[in-house]
Amino acid sequence: MANKVIIIVDSTTDLPKEYLEENNIKILPLHVSFPGDDQDYLDGINLDAETIYKTVERIGNTPKTGAANANQFIEFFKPYIDEGYDIIYTGIGSSLSSSYQNAMIAIQEFPEGRIEVVDSLNLSTGTGLLVCKMVDFRNEGDDVHEIARKVRELVPLVSAKFCIDRLDYLYKGGRCSGMTKLFAHLLNLHPIAKVIDGKLTVYKTPRGKYRKAVDCQIDEFKEDLSNMDLTRVFVTDSGHMDGEDNYVIEELSKYIDPSKIIHTRAGCVISSHCGPKTIGILYILKEKK
Repeated sequence: MANKVIIIVDSTTDLPKEYLEENNIKILPLHVSFPGDDQDYLDGINLDAETIYKTVERIGNTPKTGAANANQFIEFFKPYIDEGYDIIYTGIGSSLSSSYQNAMIAIQEFPEGRIEVVDSLNLSTGTGLLVCKMVDFRNEGDDVHEIARKVRELVPLVSAKFCIDRLDYLYKGGRCSGMTKLFAHLLNLHPIAKVIDGKLTVYKTPRGKYRKAVDCQIDEFKEDLSNMDLTRVFVTDSGHMDGEDNYVIEELSKYIDPSKIIHTRAGCVISSHCGPKTIGILYILKEKK
């Protein structure tokens, strides 16, 4: 008889707290630190997005985020292995953080076959969608290896994109140049970032009001409808949305069952890198485009 399966994720999956608790999903938080501050903050434990925004406003710099190290993974995994669970873990993608690599180092300290580590190649509720599928497969009675196999097949089918209102945070974090920031401001550009091959890449820069960038996301959603897994669709934002979150949900509700739309708030990682008024529509495709 197969062991019970525990699902462990890092704090970047941005899933609702109630869902995590109902499905016994355990969270290993990422680390956050501010320049000139020696304190090590834990995402979602002693730091939230609103505190980040206030601190950035005060100090003029964005925070740095960091993965749990291999020893922290070992300490987190060990009690569940000792209790007889098999573990499946996923978190922010390997191209975006060292979380995956550190988890792979950690599992060498445990008996072979007891822990599966899945590289999401994604972030935020792009990863969260895969976690939800883990729950579905576990509920169907799959063992840890079958869950991992099925979820790995879904990784390239995740569609994750975000509208970013302004480039201040990307600039302060060293993720765009001062010239890019200046042109975006002068031309009133609102970038749309998409996860492509595991990396968050700006792939469209609509000119005009922020709503125009939001509508571009909605148009792509409509184009994907016939090729979409409609089990659940996430709308994830970083706060300060000025009603754009409600607008997106209302628009999507014209095309799919509103009960399938899950509205979540991004945690510290997306908020640190993209800033306020960032919103994404995330779902799984049936076939890769």
